[in-house]
Amino acid sequence: MPHRSLLSATIFTLMAGFANAAAPPAEIARLGVDLTPVGAEAGANADGTIPAWTGGIVSPPAGYKIGMQHPDPFAADQPRLTITSANMAASAAQLSAGQQAMFAKYKDFEMRVYPTRRSASFPQRIYAKTRENAATGKMLPGGAGVADVAEGFPFPITTDPAELIWNHKLKFKGVAARRYNPHVAPTATGKYSLVSLREEILGPYWKEGNTLKDIDNILTYFFQVVEAPPRLAGSILLVHETLNQDSRPRQAWLYNPGQRRVRKAPQVAYDNPATASDGLSFNDMTDMFNGSLDRFDWKFSGKREMYIPYNAYRAHSDKVSVADLVRPGHLNPELLRYELHRVYVVDATLKSGVRHSNSRRTFYLDEDSYQIVMIDHYDSAKRLWRYSEAHPINYYEMPLLWTTLEVHHDLLNGRYIAYGLDNGSPPYDFSFDTNPRNFTPQALRSRGTR
Repeated sequence: MPHRSLLSATIFTLMAGFANAAAPPAEIARLGVDLTPVGAEAGANADGTIPAWTGGIVSPPAGYKIGMQHPDPFAADQPRLTITSANMAASAAQLSAGQQAMFAKYKDFEMRVYPTRRSASFPQRIYAKTRENAATGKMLPGGAGVADVAEGFPFPITTDPAELIWNHKLKFKGVAARRYNPHVAPTATGKYSLVSLREEILGPYWKEGNTLKDIDNILTYFFQVVEAPPRLAGSILLVHETLNQDSRPRQAWLYNPGQRRVRKAPQVAYDNPATASDGLSFNDMTDMFNGSLDRFDWKFSGKREMYIPYNAYRAHSDKVSVADLVRPGHLNPELLRYELHRVYVVDATLKSGVRHSNSRRTFYLDEDSYQIVMIDHYDSAKRLWRYSEAHPINYYEMPLLWTTLEVHHDLLNGRYIAYGLDNGSPPYDFSFDTNPRNFTPQALRSRGTR
């Protein structure tokens, strides 16, 4: 059931500004009834292949302790369908253009489709604040930011394209976290070297009791240091991601260990290459999409039932190695899991007169979490260029649903980059204790090592 007029939302294209009307009380009253607390359809689909949402994962599997790689609560599940290049046509309606291109390019590519498990859940305070936001939340002109919201999802009753993207950007990720983020960018023949990153995140927006006034326009602080290979070790990236990007754009700094010098890095945005990515991912592709919305026109293109990456506990397991996962052209299909879920489809088309390597992107957002789980990327010649997918799990200790793997495929040169290969590293540490003083440019030199 659409949350607002599907027709008006579908034809709405983001141009100069946004509708600022809060959701009507009758719609807000549906949250926690026929809609989930974050605004997804709570009920099953017509044939029951997507079950009703019953709260998601509310307690961890037996034996789980914080600090472990998260055990698979669905380990006994068996695939109900395996999609291959030979039978892909029968499932085309549930596949993105990028997925179909993967089957066309790689004859050994498969998607093992498991029973749908609507595992997404968030803390009760996030649900409560999301309900409050539904009555007060506003979009700033041009999609530059949001107003009159706190802590939770800003727009749970929406099919507005920019509001959906802001739901993704403001999805609860914990107040602070540290993670180890090894990644690989294999050659077309499958050869790779492991790049190891350590990352720290502090999100004032999600701190209990904070308002937008309290956070001084800082959505997240982000610190990233390269730990391997030796030629890159010690390089640091610091980002202050702002909430209102018109009043204060993103701020970024780089620390060079050889020079022991900190310098401003305004290029850490949009389609400039991400750290040690070999050009296979851009800065605005971290967490699938981040940063300003200002270079694209945005359009809601409906809801679809699609096969998407989900509950990727097997790929996340410490019983699996990086070598087990990496294959030429794509990750090992035996270790990946896809499920049928409802998604919001949002198209972003490059505005006239501005520059970006993508002429268009199509984003697919999981309805239960607003996490972007897939992207089809088109180049300046309007060719399908890249296909990205995010593999989420429920992090029981919070709880929250977030990615454990991100994979960006270059469909033209046969390469890909895979982030989050932490099978041999500690998982996210959401108990990480930090403060804004650790995220200042002045702190970089003292934190840097050669």
